[in-house]
Amino acid sequence: MSENENKDKLLEEEINSFRNTIGTADRSGNRKWVFAKKPSGKYFNYRSIVAYLLLAFLIITPFIKIGGNPLFKFDVINREFYIFSYPFFTSDFAIFAIGMVTTMVFIILFTVVYGRIFCGWICPQTIFLEMVFRRIEFWIDGDRNKQMKLAKQEWDEEKIRKRLLKWTIYAIISFIIANILFAWIIGIDALKELVVEGPIEHLSTFAGLLIFTGLFYFVFTWFREQACVLVCPYGRFQGVLIDKKTIIVAYDYKRGERIEGRARFKRGQDREAEGVGDCIDCNNCVVVCPTGIDIRNGTQLECVNCTACIDACDEVMTKINLPTGLIRYASEENIAEGKEFKFTPRMIAYTAILVILMGVLTSFLFIRSDVNSKFLREPGTDFKVVNETIITNQFQFMLENKTKNIEQMHFVLKSHPNGVIELVGLPTPILIQSGQLIEGKAIISIPLEDISSYKEKIEIEVLNEDNKVIDKYTTSFAAPFK
Repeated sequence: MSENENKDKLLEEEINSFRNTIGTADRSGNRKWVFAKKPSGKYFNYRSIVAYLLLAFLIITPFIKIGGNPLFKFDVINREFYIFSYPFFTSDFAIFAIGMVTTMVFIILFTVVYGRIFCGWICPQTIFLEMVFRRIEFWIDGDRNKQMKLAKQEWDEEKIRKRLLKWTIYAIISFIIANILFAWIIGIDALKELVVEGPIEHLSTFAGLLIFTGLFYFVFTWFREQACVLVCPYGRFQGVLIDKKTIIVAYDYKRGERIEGRARFKRGQDREAEGVGDCIDCNNCVVVCPTGIDIRNGTQLECVNCTACIDACDEVMTKINLPTGLIRYASEENIAEGKEFKFTPRMIAYTAILVILMGVLTSFLFIRSDVNSKFLREPGTDFKVVNETIITNQFQFMLENKTKNIEQMHFVLKSHPNGVIELVGLPTPILIQSGQLIEGKAIISIPLEDISSYKEKIEIEVLNEDNKVIDKYTTSFAAPFK
């Protein structure tokens, strides 16, 4: 290999060295603390509105009840779940399975089309870190340069005061976040009970609260963007799922580099005529990045599509009277072909599929019956003929109350009004507690003259104490050949 080839190889390795490292660690694996510049601009304002609406939803939702039931509750320990105030139980596994499949398909299709917009705009980790904790940090420590100076500063009175103030506020907010999480899990009533009766009466719950407080404090005080880069699997999904048509935060290298590459700004210079790119190498897009990457290197694992680099670049372009959009939402195909972003038929089709999937899942949630019943002929039994006029079958039944109320229920043979349902060893009506599952046996008798087939279809209705039909079940009834 010639000397020039060696130089070219070394240069290429240096240019692509970022692909062998991450923006938050050096080559030795040591943590590189990211001192991000305070973001500002159009996209940041939009993100702030979205973030504060989501934070309001997160905080207010546990207090909302409909019909005495919480709007949302996910008590995994006690297996008590509410979605839009509808109680769900372990028997609703089918809906849960459909929800999981729908979620996976949604993630895949959404990422294929829109990249990591979720990470930058909706993810709780990003919202809390960028819109809460970093804002406090900017308020106490100052912007990027002041933070870097403070980090290198000796532990004098100023540094101790600022660190104690910041860490104390962080601890308080982490405790508040943990309480909000518990309100979603155990419910606001149980949380109020914990507060009123004191932690001594609820040691296990309080210990869990402290553990989560410590976890949140660790993540938002020290671990920070490492959670997105090293722990969250979504970043790995990104590398597999995105393609040249996926919408990402992209640097327009054709316009930014042109023929002669980047160059510092000069007044009165015709950059396009000279073949010089519009990127003036100001580095603003780098210092504002919360994960410490250079977006000009292309799509990277660490990029969460937060748009901070778009705002920073647009601000510089405006100041030097060059068109904005050097960094923008676009696909790799848009950049390579010099096209502006627009909705393609593929994006429209995928978005329609996403809407349909969410609609199907939502419909399953709302059409679910409050009572689950099932009647099956008892295995190994056959019909019996009583007085040569009545045919009887023995059934096993299952009845589950999916409401939060105690219900009185009884059965009616809707398809055969002259038929009788007799419960074995159980009173009529059945008193069933909230979430309770009752299994038993029933003998169904139907006059022979009302039977038209050796495998008669029968419909059983479940009625409450107000004689309101709350569930139906269709099964078969064995009878003699006619």
